[in-house]
Amino acid sequence: MANILVVDDEMGIRELLSEILGDEGHVVTTAENAHQARAERAAAKPDLVLLDIWMPDTDGVTLLKEWQRDGLLTMPVIMMSGHATIDTAVEATRIGALNFLEKPISLQKLLKAVQQGLTRGQEPARVSTAPPVRAPIAQHESHSVRHIGTDNGLPQTTPPLPVYPPVSAPATTTEPHFFTASFELPLREARDAFERAYFEHHLGREGGSMTRVAEKTGLERTHLYRKLKQLGVEPGKASKRGT
Repeated sequence: MANILVVDDEMGIRELLSEILGDEGHVVTTAENAHQARAERAAAKPDLVLLDIWMPDTDGVTLLKEWQRDGLLTMPVIMMSGHATIDTAVEATRIGALNFLEKPISLQKLLKAVQQGLTRGQEPARVSTAPPVRAPIAQHESHSVRHIGTDNGLPQTTPPLPVYPPVSAPATTTEPHFFTASFELPLREARDAFERAYFEHHLGREGGSMTRVAEKTGLERTHLYRKLKQLGVEPGKASKRGT
């Protein structure tokens, strides 16, 4: 578990990153501008910072320079932007940023970059020389990868629903009220009720681990977050029912 500071002026991105990193077991604090980032940096002493470049008051590169100048760049910093150029990425890494992620950010690259940053942060303190320049993570990927950074990180089109296995006895006992009334409900309500019972069953069985539930249900985690929100399923409460 690590303390991570997310700095981004877009509320949707802050909330989504907080949810994803929180589910990974990290403690996440957020800031919407450089002023708040300075205060959170002083109060929380984060193990890693995800820092947006384009912000309304002070941009991320300027804030990074300020931390480097004042000897406050004691934690790994990963820069984020949807509009920056290669020159901006090179400048940020020369100042001291560990990595650079282009928006929209894929979930896999986000988690990989965070893990690399935390691993680097656990190493002995770096000497005060400029770190090697790292090329920015490429934005282009296959269309099957979900992205973070547009529309709160959710795709515009809804992916096809998974093919569900036959209802097992444990699922029936978990939500008996649904199955006794299922044939009396409109199709949409019956489907939502089944999906709710289905996900609550797996969340309880996997102790609330979104990673394992995503593997069990065959969904990418971004789509899984979306489905649970649509159905009103809270992973924490569902996992407690299964214990």
